[in-house]
Amino acid sequence: MDAQRFVVFDHVQKTYDGQSLVVSDLNLDIAKGEFLTMLGPSGSGKTTCLMMLAGFETATAGEILLAGKPINLVPPHKRGIGMVFQSYALFPHMTVGENLAFPLEVRGVGKADRDQKISRALDMVQMGAFAHRRPSQLSGGQQQRIALARALVFEPELVLMDEPLGALDKQLREHMQFEIKHLHERLGVTVVYVTHDQGEALTMSDRVAVFNAGCIQQLAPPTELYERPANSFVAGFIGENNRLPGTVESISGDTAQVRLGDGSVIPAVAINIDHAGQKTQVSIRPERVEILSGDPSAGNPLWPGVEAEVLEFIYMGDVLRTRLRVAGSDDFVVKTRNTRLRSQLRPARGERIRIGWLQEDARALDREAAAQSDMA
Repeated sequence: MDAQRFVVFDHVQKTYDGQSLVVSDLNLDIAKGEFLTMLGPSGSGKTTCLMMLAGFETATAGEILLAGKPINLVPPHKRGIGMVFQSYALFPHMTVGENLAFPLEVRGVGKADRDQKISRALDMVQMGAFAHRRPSQLSGGQQQRIALARALVFEPELVLMDEPLGALDKQLREHMQFEIKHLHERLGVTVVYVTHDQGEALTMSDRVAVFNAGCIQQLAPPTELYERPANSFVAGFIGENNRLPGTVESISGDTAQVRLGDGSVIPAVAINIDHAGQKTQVSIRPERVEILSGDPSAGNPLWPGVEAEVLEFIYMGDVLRTRLRVAGSDDFVVKTRNTRLRSQLRPARGERIRIGWLQEDARALDREAAAQSDMA
């Protein structure tokens, strides 16, 4: 078995009505021990892919392989896959220990081995003292830990997680993200995780597959996904993003000169654009923008920048957020850390300022971005 192809989706398609494809020609290899997240909005096909891998849905076309073996016709209970759901799916009439014993009993594990595996799994999620409680006696976070322990108790090589933290409050959800991440690092188990929460995906994953309309838009490590989005959908879906519509004046190498709505021309990295006259949209992350001050001849690499009008200043504690009108767009945001120095620099509404960014932080995206801008 090729460890880099532990899970394989080979030209997989899924349709429910015989006409529209929920998943369209999916090709995806997942390495053994990898934490891969399927990320996307509702209806993008990510959960359907997970359900086909679990065996709860059947692929309309194509092949799914696990450890080199086709599993399309293998029933769910014979795939040896652990599963964690958002609803926890714990048996309410059973104790925690009995919940964990169930998948072991199904697999014919003897009582002595069962007890040992249950104890080890509960210790793994720091719930060793709760074996005799029922799910109704546990908090949401504790139930989620038990659901995770039950998925791991029979020592599967693959664990699937479907929005497992969706029912938890923000603080507990963030805490559980790190717990699951650290557990994965310790055990080396392969995890396929489904979420619509981009923060979860960036925090936990080795790689993220961004889904939209049944297709993977980009498959990359979190850093690459955020820093170098492959197209307009990824740039808009991952993190906050400023978008300036414009027209390509010229392209030289990987740099495009883009004329904005106010007539100013700025350079940007060319992504999925190939000729002058093409409509595009320049994407810049809010935290990569600086409000410029001082002498423009002093060697600041962000000069000359562009002119902006201050529309709103919002104090958010650790972050200072300034909303600007830039080249006709009223939704351009600058985010800066609230340092002692910057907390004193609060631009007034209506003030005219200059802003700038490094050329590599501006990306001229594909036509889809321009279309989305027109619809917004």
